[in-house]
Amino acid sequence: MSLKIRLARGGSKKRPYYRIVVADARSPRDGRFIDRVGSYDPLKAKDDPARITLDIEKAKDWISKGAQPTDRVLRFLDAAGVVKRPARNNPNKGAPGKKAQERAAERAAAAEAAAAAAAPAEA
Repeated sequence: MSLKIRLARGGSKKRPYYRIVVADARSPRDGRFIDRVGSYDPLKAKDDPARITLDIEKAKDWISKGAQPTDRVLRFLDAAGVVKRPARNNPNKGAPGKKAQERAAERAAAAEAAAAAAAPAEA
């Protein structure tokens, strides 16, 4: 059985509240879970200490038993100093796509043609 430490959504519509739970990876997001490790309230201020509550000992225990935290939970555990999250870097993510590059090249060519047409008219 593969275990995940993940978020289970609660709260009402447009007012999310998450429980940090240990669950079987095959169970539904808000379905059956094995243990509750903490909670996360995204509506609270980022500097509010009650925004994320974690039982660090339980989390360490479940990780030692083989539970894999999801990316968001891994961020919380890294901030708490439980687990080290490897840094990620994707420098190509912000680069424009092929069509956007083609459009930019067309615009540059049109601007050069307009500048070239305007230069002899001035001379």
